[in-house]
Amino acid sequence: MQIFYFLSSFLAISSTVVASCTQPSASGIEALLQRRLPQHADKFEFGIVNATSLGENDVYVVLSAENGSIRIEGSSLSALATGLHRYLSDVAHVDIYWFIGSRLDQIDGQFPKLNEPLTGSSVVPYRYHFNTVTTSYTSAFWSWEDWELQLDWMALRGINLPLAWIGIERIFIEVFQDLGLTDTEIADFLSGPAFLAWNHFGNIQGSWSGSLPYDWVDSQFDLQKKIVKRMTELGMTPILPAFPGFVPRAITRVLPDADVINGSAWEAFPTMYTNDTFMEPTDPHFTEIQKSFIAKQIEAYGNVTTFYTLDQFNENNPSSGDLSYLRNVSQGTWKTLKAADSNAVWVMQGWLFTSNSAFWTNDRIEAYLGGVAVDSDLLILDLASESSPQWQRTNSYYGKPWIWCEIHDYGGNMGFYGQVMNITNNPIAALHNSSSLVGFGLSMEGQEGNEIVYDLLLDQAWNAAPIDTESYFHDWVTARYAGSRSIPSSVYSAWDILRTTVYNNTNLAANAVPKAIFELIPSTTGLLNRTGHHPTKLNYNTADMVQAWNLFYTSAFKEPSLWLNPAFEFDLVDMSRQVLANAFIPVYENLISTYNTSNPSSTKLQTIGAELIGILQALDTVLATNKNFKLSTWLSAARASAGSQHNIEDFLEYNARNQITLWGPTGQISDYASKSWAGLVSSYYIPRWKMFVEYLIDTPVAKYNQSAFNRGLLIWELQWQNETIAAAVGEEKVGGSVESVLEGVVGQWKDVFSS
Repeated sequence: MQIFYFLSSFLAISSTVVASCTQPSASGIEALLQRRLPQHADKFEFGIVNATSLGENDVYVVLSAENGSIRIEGSSLSALATGLHRYLSDVAHVDIYWFIGSRLDQIDGQFPKLNEPLTGSSVVPYRYHFNTVTTSYTSAFWSWEDWELQLDWMALRGINLPLAWIGIERIFIEVFQDLGLTDTEIADFLSGPAFLAWNHFGNIQGSWSGSLPYDWVDSQFDLQKKIVKRMTELGMTPILPAFPGFVPRAITRVLPDADVINGSAWEAFPTMYTNDTFMEPTDPHFTEIQKSFIAKQIEAYGNVTTFYTLDQFNENNPSSGDLSYLRNVSQGTWKTLKAADSNAVWVMQGWLFTSNSAFWTNDRIEAYLGGVAVDSDLLILDLASESSPQWQRTNSYYGKPWIWCEIHDYGGNMGFYGQVMNITNNPIAALHNSSSLVGFGLSMEGQEGNEIVYDLLLDQAWNAAPIDTESYFHDWVTARYAGSRSIPSSVYSAWDILRTTVYNNTNLAANAVPKAIFELIPSTTGLLNRTGHHPTKLNYNTADMVQAWNLFYTSAFKEPSLWLNPAFEFDLVDMSRQVLANAFIPVYENLISTYNTSNPSSTKLQTIGAELIGILQALDTVLATNKNFKLSTWLSAARASAGSQHNIEDFLEYNARNQITLWGPTGQISDYASKSWAGLVSSYYIPRWKMFVEYLIDTPVAKYNQSAFNRGLLIWELQWQNETIAAAVGEEKVGGSVESVLEGVVGQWKDVFSS
């Protein structure tokens, strides 16, 4: 209430708040309402009060004005958007979501009047969003319509510091062309559209099965201009890329004196696609390239930021562990940034300290970070704070500002999962124990389901005490299913079961979204109980998932309007997916146990194999009822991103297919980004499991050879990569309604769906 009194006192100075010419206009927030709530946009008034700068905590107050409108005052555009979100979500019970889209227009009747003001204050100045690889795993083929939804979602949740990577290849190309490199030499460096994030990291170079089309790059660059403009209109400061030092191999042709080395190999990729060439930051050419790189961005987007993302050793080993070398690399990099922009802040992911902790000992981390002499010139993303925090062992990154991040998901995997205690208690504890903590943020590799755990951390950024998850889940569910006549208590009960089980993992041996075992290459060993950040181990009793599903499913028979609610439909398909994925496990165990007997029966293996395939067929049928769970949605987006360049559609589809399956020319990190999607289950996973069952039937246990099976499977997998949508078996299946489909599936698999 103290915030309200402060702002009220300010308002008393004048009956009308008039923003000074130096304060930002609220037109971007007003435009958001025009897009999402046009019939009610005139019922809101906005005003910037006691404006804060980026890097300061924000405040807002929401109250009912005398004229009947909703008045929102805030210290920044991000504060205004957050205040608007609090009113819409907590009072009017409507919101905007991934996949489902905006549900703001579901406000029922008159706008609720506030009996007392809503007030809020951020506990951290920065609310961060995106992982560099999200731009490949999730948004590689997004349209402007997709980005508009994403940016409105981000603004309403108070995000004010997001990455902005799209179309940056145009800047790289122009910089390299200015140096005298040919288009062929540049093409040998740039990766395919679905793999650009790892090109940015210096993990890979070049593109298998075709070169990156420049026309596609240009269209993405045009998209980036819209994205950056909209970010600034909505009160976000984009983090733009800087030149990291990775260059085409032909760089020594045009700069024969350049100080360059070849980096380390990555994930068993052939040398032609990895061992990227790295220019030492102490080379004077590095500074000139950096100046050109940043100047071209300012020319393209305007002077919109001082924050630049730059990662040089993400899953790459430095050429030396010598402390002076590491300090010189970071110092040289920092100086090139300051030469290009005197106000530059270097933003780097702290993932390297997690992924390669054996190399990055504390003394090496301290030396590398110490090369940046001004602490405020470096901002570190503690990328997996909820499961593998590095800030504690590094003494809060030796005084450098850092952001507490939730990674949660790797590769866009789709299992139900959460750590609700960690993402409420731990960031607040860190805030009390680290003077250099300046933000909370989301750093997922892929935006998939489990949206509630991401919302939870972003809302924690506006709460000084850990959020009570029981009441939070209840309120979130109320807004989630706006548009239905009523929400049965069983819906709330289902989500509360999930809150206390599936979303409450405290065993961090398996510390991220679990992967369904049917998405992995079939094998007699190694699929079950995997831990780490690509686990298959489930840290909950599968009966709890079934119980939650039953409560949720039967709710629609109590309140039929739920069948027409897109949020309910999405969540029901998602829960059904998880129940079926879990049911696959004991049948698989039975198959392997039967095979490993002294004299396995072919008939019994066939019977169990048929049951496995039956579960996958049922899963594919359920997934096909919702476009967000279909392979065709991903592939069609890839093809559509070609625009009028129809000759590159097949290449774009190849990229989309390869990323979610083989991830590399010959399966270098196969199934890392696997998905439970209709069409992918039917055309890729089912054939693999059929081949496996046949192999078991034909192969005595003593002659079982996993390598031989994998080699034969790879031949088929490589063929699948080059198919197109029209050729994909089961890809264009008519989905039907989730109500009618589930009636049949549940009837056939009663044991699976029984509590």
